[in-house]
This record gives sequence, C-alpha cells and structure tokens, in this order.
Amino acid sequence: MDEKQQSILVVDDSADTLEILRRNLLSLNYLVYTASGVAEAINMLETYPVDLVITDLKMPSISGIDLVRHVHENLPETAVMVITGYATIESAVKAVKTGAEEYLAKPFTDKELEEAVGRVLEKLKELRVVNHVEPEKNVEGAFGIIGESPQIARLIRAIDKISKSSTNVLITGESGVGKELVARAIHYSGPRASSPFVTVNCGAIPDQLVESELFGHVKGAFTGATASREGFFKAAHTGTILLDEISELSPQTQVKLLRVLQDKQVLRLGCDKPDQVDVRVLAASNKDLRTLVSRGLFREDLFFRVSVINIEVPPLRERGNDVLLLINHLTNQLANAARKPSPSFTNDALDAFKNYHWPGNIRELENILSYLVVMKDEESIDVSDLPSYMRFSLSGDRRGNRTLAEIEREHIQMVLSSADGNKTRAAKILGIDRKTLREKLKGIYD
Repeated sequence: MDEKQQSILVVDDSADTLEILRRNLLSLNYLVYTASGVAEAINMLETYPVDLVITDLKMPSISGIDLVRHVHENLPETAVMVITGYATIESAVKAVKTGAEEYLAKPFTDKELEEAVGRVLEKLKELRVVNHVEPEKNVEGAFGIIGESPQIARLIRAIDKISKSSTNVLITGESGVGKELVARAIHYSGPRASSPFVTVNCGAIPDQLVESELFGHVKGAFTGATASREGFFKAAHTGTILLDEISELSPQTQVKLLRVLQDKQVLRLGCDKPDQVDVRVLAASNKDLRTLVSRGLFREDLFFRVSVINIEVPPLRERGNDVLLLINHLTNQLANAARKPSPSFTNDALDAFKNYHWPGNIRELENILSYLVVMKDEESIDVSDLPSYMRFSLSGDRRGNRTLAEIEREHIQMVLSSADGNKTRAAKILGIDRKTLREKLKGIYD
C-alpha cells in the first residue's frame, strides 16, 4: 500500500449518506467505490481490489453484519469498519467479534471519520507487512540492519561515518539488541572489509586461558601447551577484533589489553619478542562501563582507549513498528530453514508482539518465532499460540501496588520462560551472573 492510492468501498442503503461519505473520502485522496446493499457490495468485491469496506449495519434484505462476516472469512487482506445510526453496546460488540476493526456511531464529524479510517488502514498496513503481502522496508537494507524507526536511521548514519575510520569504538546496548551485527557492519563497510573480522566472547573464556586466547602462546609455555598458537589479536592482523562482553575481563587482563592498545604489540606467553599487530578494536558491553569505572571494577584508562567513539544500539521496545518488519524477515528465514510455509499473524497476535516489553530484545523475538514456525502447524498465528507471559499483563492499578520484590520475581520468571529455562541465557538477558540468578531463584521457589 506504500505509494498506490488506497481504495475504500462504502456500503449504505441511504443515497445521501453514500454521497456524503464519498465526497469526504475523495477529499482525503482515497479511491472510493459505493454500493447500496450487501449483494451489490459482494459483487464489487469480486471485481475490484478493496483495502477497506465501510458498511452500515441496518440494511434491508441482508444486514451489514453479514457483510462483515463475509469479508472477514473470505478477504483476510481487506479491513472492515462499521457505521450505524442505531448504536448500542451489543451491536458494537457483535460487529467487532464478527471481524470489524472500527465502529462509528452516527452522527460523526469529518475529523472522526478521517481518524478512524486512518487507524484501520494503518493496522491493515502492519498486517500486510508481517503477512508478506506488502513489501518490507529496509529488509536486508543498510548494513543488513532491519528497521525504519528514527532510532535505526540514526544508528545507520552513525555506522556510515564510523566505518570510514580506524578509531576504536565501544558498542553498548542491552543483551540481544544486535551489537555484533553493528560491529560487523562497521567492519565490512570500511577499508578493512577484505581483512579478518574476529569475534571474542570475553565472558566465555576461563580466566586462566584469557591471556593465551587473546595474545597467543608458544609450545611449553604452560602445562598442556603442546604446540605454539597465535592469539585472537594476531589472527585479526590488518582487520578488526570485536571484544564482546569486555566488562568481564579480569583486572590483570585489562592491564595487558591496555598495553596492546597503546603499543600495538602482543607478547605471546613464553615468548620474549613481541609481535607487531595492526588491528582495529571494537568493544561491546551490555553493562555501563562508566559505572564499573566508578566502582573500581574497570580501568579508567582502558575505558578511554576502547570508547573513543560510543555507539548505542536501541532496545527493541523503543523501535516502534520495527518489530513488525523483524517478524516478517525472521519468519521468512526460519520458515525457509524449516522447509515450511511462512505463517500469517492475526491482528491480536501482532498487538501482543507490539505491546510486549522484550527484555531479551531481538534474540528473544527470534526464539519465540522459531518455536512458532517449528511447533505450530496452523497457517495463522493467534494470541492463544503465544507464550503465556505475552498474553497477559497486570492492570496499571495492580502494578502500582506491588512491592519491588514482586516485580523482580515476575520479571525473572518471565525472562527465564522466554529463555526456555536456560539459566545461563536468562542471566545474560537480566545482566547478572548465573550464581546471582541461582540465589534469586532460591528465594522464588523455596
């Protein structure tokens, strides 16, 4: 629906009402068809592609509710809006349950009509994007980063500028937001693109092996060193190294890393002669390094070395409708990998995705979509197919009356569920270590 004129079919047995609505909608630059009854409307729907049907409820022979039901059951890519001069709560509930997106009681103002039509068509646009009817925007776009939100636009502009230099960069953001994707974008769009890109998960290397892994060792340097080995820095020579979770490095390793950044030399364990290295250093962290510096947990001089430029990746919950583009893209990928057709999503399911807080960000979204693609055989995904913590939320009043412990307990349980019970992954999403998570779980389940 991006550039083409959106089409609306107006159905009402009153010629005067049809003409008024036709003129109003034409003034808003819509393509407008009219029908004086349900039978005529169904014939027109078989002939013309229509984005939105606006129908009166009470009409002779066949009611507007029957038309709503027909469109809902046979034309899933067409939205319906109901207008009526006999407005009751019962009729409104029935219209919405049957498949109407909006319900307007006569008389209504031109502004109310314009806003209601705009809401319905925007919702239809979202549904079509996710269900692969409308083309995705910026999918496989700049640097492979998916999104059209202002936050992503700013991020892409920043990457474009940063990639042209060899300056050290600190990439920050919550777990699962795509920090490694940003690092790869910086490397592969810059002058070092043809050289190695090496990723190091600093939190996954045991303390006693970090120095050997980063800087290398010679044969016999320590027990078990049966052969010489180049470290990650040497492997990244002329290219880029990403030090992911840099906050997890021990104070001793931080000192040695600082020397490498200052001297551009690495000294392998058991060797007296340093090796020259030409490496661009990108660091990533889901923790606030400034706070760690103030607590004496991270060296200030190293912080300034790795954060010459700081780029922050926004969390998914702040990216608006980007979640819909990501659903489309990831569902296609996952369905292709599983050799299954991509499922569609109901409006209610999409509302649940848009309203969810996403503590695990894109990684959590991908996990949920992977489960739905693999485990669900239905062609359409509805709210009932989603994890329970996405389906239900407490009211604002109840949230305001809960203790901090209750909120923490609920959040931990929600994240653990989203991580399929994997405590290591849940701890990473929560920004705590596994031991701390175990202690908190004892308090919950004891």
